[in-house]
Formats: sequence, C-alpha cells, structure tokens
Amino acid sequence: MKRYIAFFLMALGIFFIDRALKELFLQGFFWQSRCITLGYVLNEGVAFSLFSFLGPWLKWILVAIIAAVLAYVVRHGWIAKHPLALGTLFGAALGNLYDRFVYGGVVDYVYWHCGFDFAVFNFADVMIDLAIFWFIYLHLKKN
Repeated sequence: MKRYIAFFLMALGIFFIDRALKELFLQGFFWQSRCITLGYVLNEGVAFSLFSFLGPWLKWILVAIIAAVLAYVVRHGWIAKHPLALGTLFGAALGNLYDRFVYGGVVDYVYWHCGFDFAVFNFADVMIDLAIFWFIYLHLKKN
C-alpha cells in the first residue's frame, strides 16, 4: 500500500509542479538569452509537433494510450515495483494531457537555439524522458 501512495504522491507532485510552471508562461512570463528562450508556445501535436493533423482526436487517442499503459502496469504489478518512476511518468503524461483538454494543445516554453534549433518543450516532457531513461537503467541493471 505504501508503494501505491508513493506512486500517487509522485504523480500528483509532478503534475502540480508542471501546472505551476506552465501557469507562469500562460500569465506572460518571458525571458531570453543567447542560447535559451523561455516563452509560451502552444504545441498542438506531440514531439516536434507530430500528428497535429489529428486535431481534437489526438487527445482521445492519448487518453486511450495512457489508460492502456496504466492498466498494463497495474495488472503486472509494476507500480509496487517502481512507484517513483511510474509516478513521474504518469504525472507528466497527465500534465500534458490536461493541457490538451483545457488549451487545445500542450503548453511548451523552453526553446534551445544555441548552435542548433531544438524543439520547444516543457517540464513534463523532461520528466517523461527522465522516467524512460530511469526504466532503461533499471532494465540494464537487471541484466
């Protein structure tokens, strides 16, 4: 039971940190340096604006994917094994999903443009990447 509480608290914490940061940019915060621009951008697709042509269907497809993955990890007992990593992943996924329902796309705000242009991203995106690397590490450590 403690591990499920840890999962829930981690997911909730990631979700609310993500919301707080996005709210700063929705309120107009902007900062720019030679290499980084921090400012509001609405991404109607997924990574690198892929699948934006799906329009409002994209959020429902993502709801189905998130629900299927959650059902899978619950069924196989992964939450008990990796509550923090999964809490990080699901909290971030729900943060971006929330944006799709409320704003029609994901609120992004970090743009790297020093030496090369990189996609605009947000805290939730970083947490999703961190959770994926966390699982890769756990898998490699096991073998």
